[in-house]
Amino acid sequence: MYSKEEAQRIKKEFWIAFAETYPRKWLLYDTKIKDFTFKFYIDNKKAEVLLEIEPKDEEKRIIYYEKMESLKSIVLEDYLPEAVFERNYHLENGKIVSRIWVTLEQVSVNNRATWETVFDFFAEQMDAFERFFYEYQDYLSDLEINT
Repeated sequence: MYSKEEAQRIKKEFWIAFAETYPRKWLLYDTKIKDFTFKFYIDNKKAEVLLEIEPKDEEKRIIYYEKMESLKSIVLEDYLPEAVFERNYHLENGKIVSRIWVTLEQVSVNNRATWETVFDFFAEQMDAFERFFYEYQDYLSDLEINT
């Protein structure tokens, strides 16, 4: 078990190493759609690349999610065949968001031997998410276009 400081140091080293391995600017929060964000996640058991839809306005969240769901077959066939879609994903803090994600199991931020695998997974999956987003950005961002 690591101390809190040591765990933070390892996590920091992980993200620095990832940035050095794949030195590019990722889309992440810069989607131009409020509360429609792409994220990287890693803990001691798995790594994930995800799209989180989290507007405070529940109706907007559902509209954005339904737009994504209307493109689900395209996402699965052309971009992310392993993607999981969940309309009502419950965060640890009790907040409900909509989420689409892919997971890589049996990796750990604390196991340097898995870092390269995680870096490749992050880069490949986020690149696929970004290519999808850029292709369908106009449709996704326009709340006037029905699903």
